[in-house]
Amino acid sequence: MTLLKSNSGIMPFGFNDVFDIERFFNNNLPENGFNQTLPAVNIKENKKEFNIEFAAPGFTKKDFKIDVDQDVLTISAEKEHEENEETESYSRKEFSYNSFSRSFSLPNTVSGEKIDARYDDGILKLSVPKKAASKALPKKEIKIA
Repeated sequence: MTLLKSNSGIMPFGFNDVFDIERFFNNNLPENGFNQTLPAVNIKENKKEFNIEFAAPGFTKKDFKIDVDQDVLTISAEKEHEENEETESYSRKEFSYNSFSRSFSLPNTVSGEKIDARYDDGILKLSVPKKAASKALPKKEIKIA
């Protein structure tokens, strides 16, 4: 089974069609003077599930939004930080804004309703379980009446 598709040439051979993130690898160019940095992603597959890991340090659990709509998994995060300091001789105000959004087309072999997510030590981890494989029917001879 294949996992990722990218025309950018940065994904290993054999990754295509299942999780479609092609448009996001080309989305890190400055637009309107801002440079958006996307978190690194690892996707692993085993017999039971796909495991997706995002390197997203500096966020908290409440900063993330994860949803599935029509077999498209979207993970986004948004964080604002503002710091004010005022003294008699000066005032200082600093603020920052960081966000990202990544979308993946889910294959028909996974169950979008049972996705599990957790965030620990700057890593967002998602488990996307595969659907139970349909059992093969035993061979049956059909007699002609």
